[in-house]
Amino acid sequence: MEWIKLVVLALVQGLTEFLPVSSSAHLILVPVLLGWQDQGLAFDVAVHVGTLVAVLLYFRRTVLQVLRDFFASLAQREEVGESRLGWAVIVGTVPVVLVGLVLGDLAEGVLRSPLVIAWSTIVGGVLLWVAYRWGRRERGEGTLSLRDAVLIGIAQALAIIPGTSRSGITITAALMLGMTPTAAARFSFLLSIPVIALAGAWQALELFTLGEGQQWDVLLTAALISGISAYACIAFFLALLDRIGMTPFVAYRLVLGVVLLWVFM
Repeated sequence: MEWIKLVVLALVQGLTEFLPVSSSAHLILVPVLLGWQDQGLAFDVAVHVGTLVAVLLYFRRTVLQVLRDFFASLAQREEVGESRLGWAVIVGTVPVVLVGLVLGDLAEGVLRSPLVIAWSTIVGGVLLWVAYRWGRRERGEGTLSLRDAVLIGIAQALAIIPGTSRSGITITAALMLGMTPTAAARFSFLLSIPVIALAGAWQALELFTLGEGQQWDVLLTAALISGISAYACIAFFLALLDRIGMTPFVAYRLVLGVVLLWVFM
């Protein structure tokens, strides 16, 4: 892999994984628009590992607290501290796992069309704007019920359609349920941990069955670049969210969707 291609795609993954703009869409579209060959499964695994490490490092204290309280709640058979948040993450992950197992091949095939990405980008942007404009914005992530987690999880399953954006659709659902933008983003990022881990493990298993040799220096560099850029993206996004809101991301999605329709129709 050419180094310029490696750097660009790793940055694209890191900078878009946690923003409500769809990393999968950008990883599909950038090679298409620049005339590059598909980056390959090994590269996808590497950049997903990078973003997973980034979100784990950024939320390390929260993750450790949730895990401690979750296992304590199992032992005591009652809610303990942040155990409700742990259950919400587990419940919210189930729908996307089920949909991925049933429709995964469809998502990797016909749904990777630029026109599908264009329309899902536009529709997702409109829904995000509606949720941000009319959501109550008063609940924190600690108030999530299992019903809330199920609804956000069902929304997350829609991200199997490229262009929808996993973070975008989960933030949208959380805003519609009355959460503040910051709480919605934080829960979306925590919810990404099992999803990225499971997707990466599945891709790694596929890669292992292929039995091909890999350029480990390339993969390590890609993981490092995506991880550093993802960590910075999470930090800046959460720091600026209360000031800038969701409008810039809505505008970006609408412009991107219209440009894609103009180019590919």
